[in-house]
Amino acid sequence: MGEKSTDELRHEIKHATDMEDYLSRNREHMLKESLSEHLHMLLSRKNLRRADVIRGSLLGRAYVYRIFAGDKIPSRDKLIALAFGLQLSEEETQKMLKLSGSRELYARDERDALILFALQRDMTIMDVNELLIDHAFPVLDTAKE
Repeated sequence: MGEKSTDELRHEIKHATDMEDYLSRNREHMLKESLSEHLHMLLSRKNLRRADVIRGSLLGRAYVYRIFAGDKIPSRDKLIALAFGLQLSEEETQKMLKLSGSRELYARDERDALILFALQRDMTIMDVNELLIDHAFPVLDTAKE
């Protein structure tokens, strides 16, 4: 059987009478990898080096290395900055946000809509920050920790 959509899984949960049965039937559809594992896979798939991600995200070198090592759970803004550094698509960014437990980008939220606009157009982090400034929103937090 193919990959079930989130809506299909949500529907099954709603009608489940036994959660253990639901989990055993859908185990292969659950998110399994850690954020660190996912980031390493993206790095490889995109044929990028961490130095490229650091430059493209404006995040500090040590901070990015700690995220990739799984030693640091970044804020939502820092994850979005990483998405620009990794040159992720909208879909890839949303998956990364979900995997980290962060709220996905929401088109009804003005700041999120501007970020989605930038992702859909392969803009850089500098471009999205300029767009955010132009619309009186805070830039993506890339302050070094």
